[in-house]
Amino acid sequence: MIKLTADDIFDGKRFLGPDRVLVLDDNGTVSAVVPLSWAGEGVRRVEGVLCPGFINTHCHLELSHMKGVIPEGTGLPRFLTAVMEQRQPSGQDVLQQAMADAAGAMQQEGIAAVGDICNTTATIPLKLNSSLYWHSFVECMGFVDASAPQRLEHSLIVMSQFRGYKLPGSLVPHAPYSVSATLFRLIAGIDNNAPLSIHNQETAGENELYSNKTGPFLDFFRHFNIPATEFRPTGLSSLQSYLPYFSSAQRMLLVHNTYTTEADIRFAEAASPDVSWCLCPNANLYIEGTLPDVGALHRAGAHITLGTDSLASNHQLSVWSEMQTIRARFPDIPLETLLQWATLNGAEALGISGQFGSFEKGKKPGVVQITGDTAKAFNI
Repeated sequence: MIKLTADDIFDGKRFLGPDRVLVLDDNGTVSAVVPLSWAGEGVRRVEGVLCPGFINTHCHLELSHMKGVIPEGTGLPRFLTAVMEQRQPSGQDVLQQAMADAAGAMQQEGIAAVGDICNTTATIPLKLNSSLYWHSFVECMGFVDASAPQRLEHSLIVMSQFRGYKLPGSLVPHAPYSVSATLFRLIAGIDNNAPLSIHNQETAGENELYSNKTGPFLDFFRHFNIPATEFRPTGLSSLQSYLPYFSSAQRMLLVHNTYTTEADIRFAEAASPDVSWCLCPNANLYIEGTLPDVGALHRAGAHITLGTDSLASNHQLSVWSEMQTIRARFPDIPLETLLQWATLNGAEALGISGQFGSFEKGKKPGVVQITGDTAKAFNI
């Protein structure tokens, strides 16, 4: 048995205090968390705080080769244009090495599981040989209604490759500005397809498009020769326009939420009791120079998770760094709350809380050691 005590232990929900011992078997599976007086001999004391492995609920590993390629502060439409025009790597070996380096860095930073956005099958070889848990969100996009069946078929073929290797995954809509009404309906109708994920209200232009069909996405469509003549504005925000396509029973992960209002939060919470809100603050600052109303989500009791987005929009893939950014801007949110967002909430959103996210008997969540302003995987 491995017995660990520290200045404090966070179990996924709360701090337990300095008089507790985390007991693991030799494979890292949790046997118990017990009072120090019960633990007997062989207890190892370590510095700082111990907590379960972090869950990164939103990542784009496929873009790892684009670190530093796109300057900060472009705004989302220009950022997307740059990604679409420059994402092709100089060679597959370059891409595979960049992804391996990024995955290794995430593991060192204490990340145990990742919700990863996929547009191709490029990540499959890495995921087959990785000790991290990966849920692959295979994105489907197409803003023209007539092309919806073909777009869906393409994404289903990609999805079948992941499932053929028994890699967990689901087919998901990319974003409201890139998915037509017909395609939304087709995706919503897929059986055994959870959790769902969508880039939500990452820029003000998304709400402008749905509210009155104005804003920068019209230029974005013209640039890529995407006809938008059939699109009809709803007079509502993007979230209030697309969420009704989905059943209230479908588990949904809303990502970014940079321009989500309190009215949107109330709408989503009423429409879908199984909705989670993924925050990627460092990417929001990188692209748009602003942050979501984290305080409003917190006050609403929203189920919040954390993500890193990609190295095209972030300087590192570190859930701890995302927490540090939130702590600096929203100091009233306790560290205990942030750690739950980073651990148990993330595991629940990905449907893996049976193994990850908390120190409970039978789970193998990984262990993170937090000392001062740093966090790293604790090698058992």
